[in-house]
Amino acid sequence: MLFLLNDTLFNLNRDDLSPQEISRRFASVSFNYVQQLCQELFAECPTLQRTHPEQGAKVAALIAARAGDVNAALFVAPSAKCKPDQVGIRFASLDLITMARLQNAQVEGQIDAAIVDREVWRLLAA
Repeated sequence: MLFLLNDTLFNLNRDDLSPQEISRRFASVSFNYVQQLCQELFAECPTLQRTHPEQGAKVAALIAARAGDVNAALFVAPSAKCKPDQVGIRFASLDLITMARLQNAQVEGQIDAAIVDREVWRLLAA
């Protein structure tokens, strides 16, 4: 399973990151709690998906496990060390074609926030 976290695509096909495994391990954790946890993490480090990719993959897996139809999340912090409630959140369920296009861009080293914004988040806002 692919998951887009901000401007980074994660492959969650590892055994330890599969939505089934994460769901089993974190069965008592609500989606609301996951959102709050993510806001805290991105308030501390707005580029977590790039600077701490292992944590980013775990965040992606946790979101996917708690909201099965979601395969993309955007967390926007106004600055590092901001208050968690200042971090904006958007979730989406992207089609396979969009995910494949983004994966190709990432493999070619041509994915960035502007491309993801144009391909995903601006289209959803329209």
